[in-house]
Formats: sequence, C-alpha cells, structure tokens
Amino acid sequence: MIKSMTGFASGKGAHGPHSWSWELRSVNGKGLDLRLRVPDWLTGLEAGLRADLSKALARGNVTLSLRLSREETASDLSLNAAAMEAALAALAQTEAMAKEHGVTLTQSTGSDLLSLKGMLEASADADDAGPLVQQLRSEFPAVLADFLDMRRTEGEALAAILNAQLDTVETLTAQALELAEKRRDEMGQILRENLARVLDNAQGADPDRVAQELALISVKADLTEELDRLKAHIVAARALLAQDGPVGRKFDFLTQEFNREANTLCSKSQNADLTSVGLELKAVIDQMREQVQNVE
Repeated sequence: MIKSMTGFASGKGAHGPHSWSWELRSVNGKGLDLRLRVPDWLTGLEAGLRADLSKALARGNVTLSLRLSREETASDLSLNAAAMEAALAALAQTEAMAKEHGVTLTQSTGSDLLSLKGMLEASADADDAGPLVQQLRSEFPAVLADFLDMRRTEGEALAAILNAQLDTVETLTAQALELAEKRRDEMGQILRENLARVLDNAQGADPDRVAQELALISVKADLTEELDRLKAHIVAARALLAQDGPVGRKFDFLTQEFNREANTLCSKSQNADLTSVGLELKAVIDQMREQVQNVE
C-alpha cells in the first residue's frame, strides 16, 4: 500500500528535572530533506535521530523539533567552596574595619551568603547529558511510529482517490476504443479521398515516396497503439498502487506517459466525439498527477 508524504506526530516526556515535547511533520518533496532542531549540547542525539528517520523514510521535506526545558532543584546545586571562603574573608575584613570606626553591623545570615552570585552552581551530575540522551532516544520510536501510521492512513486515502481516477481513465479509454471502431467507415472514406489526392499529384513522382505518403496517412489515422498503451498504463498503475514501499517517482513518470497518449489521441482523432473523450482523459490525468505528487 502506498504512503503519503504528508504526516504529523507529537509527543511529551520527562526525565529528572527535564521535560520535553516532540513535533515531527512532513510535506511532499522530490527527495528526502531532513531538518532537525534539537539542543546541540545533547551529544549524539541528532545523529541518532537522523539515522532513524533516514531508515524509515524515502521522500519528503521532514522537520523534527525537540523543545527541552529544565527545572532547577536544590539537589541539582552544590556549594562553591572557594566563593564561600572569599565571601567570609571579605565579611570578616568588613566587620574589622567597621569596629575601628565604631560602627556596629547587623550580623549576616547563611541565606544572605548563599544568595550571592556564584555561591551555588549546578552539580556535575546535573550537567551529565548521557542519561537524558538515552531516554530521548528510547522515546522517539513511539513518535516515529505515530508519524508513519498517519502517512499510511493518508496513503490509503490517496490510493482510493487514484483508483477512482484510474476507473475513469479506463472507462474513457473503452469509450475511445468504441468510437474508434465506429469511425472506421468514416476513416475509410477519408483515406480514399486522401489517396485520390496523392495519386492526382503523383504523376512523375517517385513510387517509393508515394508509398511513404500513403503509409503516413494510414498511421495518422490509426489509434490502436495509443489505446493499447493506455490500457497497459492502467494495469501498471494499479500494480504500483498495490506495492509496498516508495513508488511516487515511478507513478509520476507513468502519469506523464498517460498524458502523452491522451495528447496523441486528440491530435489524431479527426472526430469531434473522440476529441471530446481525449480532452476528458487529459483533465482526469492532470488531476491524477496532482495527487501523485504527494505519494512517497
């Protein structure tokens, strides 16, 4: 079953003081274009996520965003001993100078000292990104699975639309074949008239050239090859829709071939009804090609 290149998934998680949210989305593209927005201090995370996405996807413009926040707690902080010693020394010096001038200072408290800038710092354990990266890597597959499920669901809807359009193409091709059979007598008369014109102007002409002209007239009137190719393209398109894996590029090329045959049918029809069918074919094929642009 085909997959759509359009998809979206999100997720949330937490580990220790950290919490995060994922957003994974994609739209159609000629190839696979991955754009990851993750904190660069999480060593190894981006490379791992990129590898997961490259393995699971073949085409699409894909954007993955990770928003990370951290809540500071007392257990995450440690005392900067050097800063505390410097603060106590400065405090003692200040009190000594104040006594010399007969000034009494209010006694400082521990909270006063701890509130000074640089007195508390994040502990080494709080800055260790390894466990966090491991947790994020373990949770991402669930987000990716939801994303792939949506692309498969969108693909099923696309397949239904494309199958309906192929049904229309098949019906119009059958109508064209029926009209081509009905116009045989009319085309026979046209060929006889063309032959008479050629013979009237063929006196002294090269017999081989006259034969070539007659053959060309006959070829221009025959739609057998175009209609046979249209039927073959329909079979090939249905086979692609039944396949697993990326088929978008092949399907896009096939719609170009559909369009080529419809154009030729219009140019060779020499019949108003056949031309009308050819134009309907072109309209449906254009609609089909628009849908195919979103097939992976």
